[in-house]
Amino acid sequence: MQLDLAFVRSQFPAFGVEDLGNQGFFENAGGSYMCRPVMERLERFFRERKVQPYAPYEASELGGEEMDESRSRLAAMLGVGTDELSFGPSTSQNTYVLAQAFRRWMKPGDAIVVTNQDHEANSGPWRRLAEDGFEIREWKIDPDTGHLDVADLKALLDDKVRLVCFPHCSNVVGEINDVAAVVGVAHGAGAFVCVDGVSYAPHGLPDVGALGADIYLFSAYKTYGPHQGIMVIRRGLGEQLPNQAHYFNGGTLYKRFTPAGPDHAQVAGCAGIADYIDLLHARHFETETDPKVRAARVHDLQREAETELLQPLLDYIAGRNDVRLIGPRNAAGRAPTVAVACDKRGEGLAADLSHHGVMAGGGDFYAVRPLEALGVDMEKGVLRLSFVHYTSTEDVDRLIRALDHVL
Repeated sequence: MQLDLAFVRSQFPAFGVEDLGNQGFFENAGGSYMCRPVMERLERFFRERKVQPYAPYEASELGGEEMDESRSRLAAMLGVGTDELSFGPSTSQNTYVLAQAFRRWMKPGDAIVVTNQDHEANSGPWRRLAEDGFEIREWKIDPDTGHLDVADLKALLDDKVRLVCFPHCSNVVGEINDVAAVVGVAHGAGAFVCVDGVSYAPHGLPDVGALGADIYLFSAYKTYGPHQGIMVIRRGLGEQLPNQAHYFNGGTLYKRFTPAGPDHAQVAGCAGIADYIDLLHARHFETETDPKVRAARVHDLQREAETELLQPLLDYIAGRNDVRLIGPRNAAGRAPTVAVACDKRGEGLAADLSHHGVMAGGGDFYAVRPLEALGVDMEKGVLRLSFVHYTSTEDVDRLIRALDHVL
């Protein structure tokens, strides 16, 4: 089954904007375009239901129902319980709240494993727990490839480790880590697992239930929705950690780690992400009643389309002798998030690309630790080229031609 790209792009109003539709968008790792179903839900909520939800009058009831719909439909697609999914203002904020819960739950001498492959949002909050006397152990990447070796993790685990934190894939290395394998090793040592899925989820919602992660975090604004953080906390862990919300919300799992009330409209709008996945499924497949199966099929469809586009770009970059490709050269093992280091500043290269109709980014992307570990000159940073399933062959061809000019 091939992705119907024309149909896909018709679901993103940005492509109908002249100043956007005639350019190649390659900074999707910083935030994707919003899909039409999310926009429509947001507009309707603001127009018809912008009242306090869950009160006994129609506008309020409808608003509350849409918020509940977002939680239940996305949870079903992710393979977890409805009350195991919650919303927060951002993934960075959600991680910070979780770190405070672990700070109160852990005992002196306990340890947490973090990586130097992470975006700082899934590393810094955990590392700061060292200030409270907890041990922080670093699972280090290979300084040449950026790869995380599970064998190295095993050497860090013992009965003191309470939590292992790592990314599904890095926002600069791009390699897709074997989450299920890491979870198996960590659980075998008696540790819980927190997975940063921010850089993976835009390429297809994962089956979190099958992966086995105790915590899975990603950002709605990178999965075609509004600026919200989406957080899965499995019940076995969530009920152990101390409540971080109002005391009277402590008995409700999806409220326990949301200290402030969520943005009602944006939570309701997130149901549009599920709408979009269902639209893609209906366009490409026969009817299926199980939402997890629908999400899995769309996930595979997205990944196949992205992988086909990514390999020529990787081959082109790897074939040059004036740049360094960060991460794997095989498209099947990575997300289409491609960081490139060279003698020119990443931000300068991005600015040069903009004159050729290519939107990209340069800098460190809050991934200072992995870039430093890889020996990248931080004064220059990297050029990052990232795309998702709505990117076209013409976009990639334009990018390669533009790179020929600016490099």
